[in-house]
Amino acid sequence: MDEVIAVSRELSYEEHVFREEPFYVPVADEVETFRAAYHASLPVNLKGPTGCGKTRFLEYMSWLLGKEGGFDLPLITVACHEDLTAGDLVGRYLLRGEETVWVDGPLTAAVKTGAICYLDEVVEARKDTMVLIHPLADHRRILPLEKKGGFIHAHPRFLLVVSYNPGYQSMLKDLKISTRQRFAAIDFSYPDPALEARIIAGEGGVTMELAKQLALLGEKARRLGEKELEEGPSTRLLIYAARLIGQGVGARRACETAVVSAVSDDPVMQQAMRDLVAAVFP
Repeated sequence: MDEVIAVSRELSYEEHVFREEPFYVPVADEVETFRAAYHASLPVNLKGPTGCGKTRFLEYMSWLLGKEGGFDLPLITVACHEDLTAGDLVGRYLLRGEETVWVDGPLTAAVKTGAICYLDEVVEARKDTMVLIHPLADHRRILPLEKKGGFIHAHPRFLLVVSYNPGYQSMLKDLKISTRQRFAAIDFSYPDPALEARIIAGEGGVTMELAKQLALLGEKARRLGEKELEEGPSTRLLIYAARLIGQGVGARRACETAVVSAVSDDPVMQQAMRDLVAAVFP
């Protein structure tokens, strides 16, 4: 049999459409709330700890709203960082051959085509960069293109979504009040152990019994010392442990790799977590 080699293809922003339903288990009324915000053209702020499912929720909503509306609803994600400039979001002129051509950035592409634009960890971006989204995040729904000397109205299907982890807030890294108050906010947290076990089983491909043990480990680890452990293991890390176990790695070793070493470098805290792992997986 000839060996089949899969080659990744570069996609345009507009092509990032979910054809298959992403796995997502609702925790509360976030699906109904987000749907209402979308149909009211209200920008949304997703707040919650890392690895609690914010990005997966947005992937699911992109698929669900597109299915309900009978159209493609792409999801364009921008990972924000301190060097992110307005040009990175909006676009810039580039030299191609002997011509200078305008190339849309991800935000402009989303505004034009009617996509969800997701600014992940928005507090990492410079505050002066975020100011450019203000006219897009209120009743005007316009995006200024200063370098082109004009602006564009947002497509009716366009929605602006940002996210951040309130646990990382500080005086230096926080949203300007004028930015924050342009968004409706949905709070996320880690699900209760029973629901988290369903998620681990579904995403990690392990039995429900094993998923319950991992969820129990996550619950206990999050209760450890607050000073030494800045943030407990996320649902994402528990899923990683499940997948390692599914690949034949022993449960304790999988938890050591995906959970213990991943969340802390402190020897005392690591030993405390190893003791928890040993208690859950005797």
